[in-house]
Amino acid sequence: MTALPDFALAGPEILLAAGALVLLMLGAYGGERRAGLVSGLSALLLVVAAVAVMLGREGTTFDGAFVVDGFARFVKVLVLIGSALAVVMTQRFAVAEKFFNFELPVLIVIATIGMMLMISANDLIGVYLGLELQSLALYVVAAFHRDDGRSTEAGLKYFVLGALSSGMLLYGASLLYGFTGHTGFAGIAAAATAGGSSLGLTFGIVFVAAGIAFKVSAVPFHMWTPDVYEGAPTPVTAFFAAAPKIAAMAMFVRVVLEALGPAHVEWQQIVAFMSLASMVLGAFAAIGQRNIKRLMAYSSIGHMGFALVGLAAGSEAGVYGILIYLVTYLAMTAGAFAVILSMRRDGVMTEDIDSLAGLSRTNPAVAYLLGIILFSLAGIPPFAGFFGKYFVFAAAINAGLYWLAVIGILSSVVGAYYYLRIVKIMFLDEPAAAFEPMGGEMKAVLGVTGLFVAAFALVLGPLGDAALAAAKTLF
Repeated sequence: MTALPDFALAGPEILLAAGALVLLMLGAYGGERRAGLVSGLSALLLVVAAVAVMLGREGTTFDGAFVVDGFARFVKVLVLIGSALAVVMTQRFAVAEKFFNFELPVLIVIATIGMMLMISANDLIGVYLGLELQSLALYVVAAFHRDDGRSTEAGLKYFVLGALSSGMLLYGASLLYGFTGHTGFAGIAAAATAGGSSLGLTFGIVFVAAGIAFKVSAVPFHMWTPDVYEGAPTPVTAFFAAAPKIAAMAMFVRVVLEALGPAHVEWQQIVAFMSLASMVLGAFAAIGQRNIKRLMAYSSIGHMGFALVGLAAGSEAGVYGILIYLVTYLAMTAGAFAVILSMRRDGVMTEDIDSLAGLSRTNPAVAYLLGIILFSLAGIPPFAGFFGKYFVFAAAINAGLYWLAVIGILSSVVGAYYYLRIVKIMFLDEPAAAFEPMGGEMKAVLGVTGLFVAAFALVLGPLGDAALAAAKTLF
């Protein structure tokens, strides 16, 4: 007799799926007048799912293909918070730009289901299913502003390059299956241990790593990021910059450590190269940017490079550093985009960095909070970004990757230039015309994230304990 899977372990995902269907029906039958209600309920649904994750139990189900452990629960909460923030920050901007429809928050919820499946995937087939569920929703979201040619172009570029990366991932997965005879992570690890490394296994690792690297926008698979970030509607860019990156990084960690752990020599070289190249490109390519969304794109490439330093270490300390880094990255990104979404004059959105000139005199509270976030992005103590970089660099040094830590520190110094240039523009340049008043939800997001970044040292104790417990579950 076939035993039924334990559906309770996938309760948050099932909740989101059922909720998305209900919201879709509510919007379809209620018309556009229900779009605001659907948006509010979507954010509430994501928060309820986060509570369900925190209260849920751990274990494996679906014949071992779906795992809920401390690592999965920690990252799922981050992803759900990031998605909820994206929904909250979307409505006012989308209404002003006349592209707000009830489908937008529902698509964000559906993409979040895919992310949660990616995080809990313990099987190559599960990885691919979660990745494609997320990606198909994100392709549509990127091109959601149909009357804007840039948004349509961003969606098309993301779709074409995303299909290429999915093909590479699927090809790599087929090679891993062919040379190990397993799709489950435990089976792949056991076969790799018994049979040792082979050329076919190495090629499989390369293609899988390339496919996942596209999703975290690591060099050399970053080429989509600046164009899609600039072209997509700004709240969609804010969503892309946070939750999907965090989910993809978690998936990368699980695949590398649990499935490919025995092939440590092969994947460590790949991850270390991606990390080095991402840090260097993120530091230097952003210097000449004048569009703040493109600057944030190169910034995100650099930050994913820093997070990959912890993965290259391949240790418990490295995973701990990654988790702390992802927490700080989520807060910094949400706060920065709360300001970017409010850069509007006379009903017209501006993305020019120079339009922030003299913000300290026209809106000092926003200027000081954004300044704190920019200092944190640069990794300057005592702000949150410093702690994230400290822990991943410490893990690299403990693993003997001194050269990677040194290059990371030098990249941080170079990258600090373009963050501090924005601070200089806000505080020392002659003021430009004032922006329109910031919406209440944007003030709340900026205020909470700014204070969190500034006072991160005060919450590091309990947060660090939770991250350490999550990291231990992978070893």
